[in-house]
Amino acid sequence: MRRLFFTSLTDLLRLSYRTFIPGPGHHRPSLKRILIMSGFIPLFATVQGIHWIGFLLDEIFHRGYRRVEVKEPVFVLGVPRSGTTYLHRVLAEDRCLTTFSTWECLFAPSVTQRRFWLGLGRIDARVGRPLGRLLGWIERHAFKGLDTVHPMRLCDPEEDYFALMPVLACFILILPFPGSDLLWRMGAFDRDMPEPERKRLMDFYHRCLQRHLYVHGPDKRLLSKNAAFAPLAGSLAARFPDARFLVCLREPEATLPSQLSSLEAGINFFDVPSATPDFRERLTDQLGFYYNNLERALGDLPEERCAWVTMRALQSDLARRMLAIYAQLGLPASAGFRAAIARHATEAGAYRSTHGYSLARFGLSRGDIDRDLGPVYARLAARSHETSADPSSIRPGAEPGDDPMGSSSTRTPVRHAEPIHCGDQC
Repeated sequence: MRRLFFTSLTDLLRLSYRTFIPGPGHHRPSLKRILIMSGFIPLFATVQGIHWIGFLLDEIFHRGYRRVEVKEPVFVLGVPRSGTTYLHRVLAEDRCLTTFSTWECLFAPSVTQRRFWLGLGRIDARVGRPLGRLLGWIERHAFKGLDTVHPMRLCDPEEDYFALMPVLACFILILPFPGSDLLWRMGAFDRDMPEPERKRLMDFYHRCLQRHLYVHGPDKRLLSKNAAFAPLAGSLAARFPDARFLVCLREPEATLPSQLSSLEAGINFFDVPSATPDFRERLTDQLGFYYNNLERALGDLPEERCAWVTMRALQSDLARRMLAIYAQLGLPASAGFRAAIARHATEAGAYRSTHGYSLARFGLSRGDIDRDLGPVYARLAARSHETSADPSSIRPGAEPGDDPMGSSSTRTPVRHAEPIHCGDQC
């Protein structure tokens, strides 16, 4: 742990230095980017420092977390913008599973921090929840701008890749630090990450899962959802040989512009192009790797370990698909979870997103996407539960306008169903 801390500290100092003084051949950042990063880096470093103090206290007072076994975890993977968040929030209502909440990912990756905040929450509840009400007001305003892209509240289930922030391996950090070689290697982890670094990061992530189970119950089955972990699929399968995988799929002509659109606000805020002009092109190439790596890493797993489902199927027949997936993966579906599925199925049919985008807006060509990614998507979609019900429902090169989730052609902005906000889980 000590070595990991000093490695991460050194990396942060180097990234901070190169943010303001780029190396030879790199672009000088704009004044806007310099001002933004001058405020961001101290705040980010302070938060991560608090996390590391929590990790240190864990090693002193809560070393029992290291003995927790992560048994038969369930990983929801897929390409970004393919329905992973929605599926995750449906699965999170299964009380046999436990998953990270937003507040745990961002503010309490250590056991010590969680115990502190949970204790403070109990005290606050006894005096009428003044802090809870204030926090609710803050989160409604702070996260409001994300509602059309990725609804987020502190008690909602969230991607646990945020727990990798302290080791600077959470891919969202590519926005403030687009020059980080480590982060770009995270985007092609199974292929590009050197073995020693891969083991170091997988060990840290494994410890994060152990800490979570230590707090919430070692008898629980862990649920993890990370679209950004598609490039880690092979490493996850090797580290957790008894894991179950549920992979979400969506047509690449829809996922690529949707992902770029969802990141646009962050790209503009950090003025990423001023430091990395080819950022969008690199990101597009990386998303292509996601499809290929999912096939390479998980394509040969037995059916009882890996289920595939398209975004189309999730909305068209959620209840039946989910029960079929549970049966395939050998997961028990309680009466309470069946009721939750039925409720979400009703909501899914009524939901309409206001998030719009188009291929042309990002300089993407439908023909190029079909040529490069169409075949691998067709092979993956042929494995899905949608196909098992209707072999004609997945076809290579299907027009996005035919997508019942509301996609469109390159001329008409795509309107698709994003994850349904399912309320507080705490």
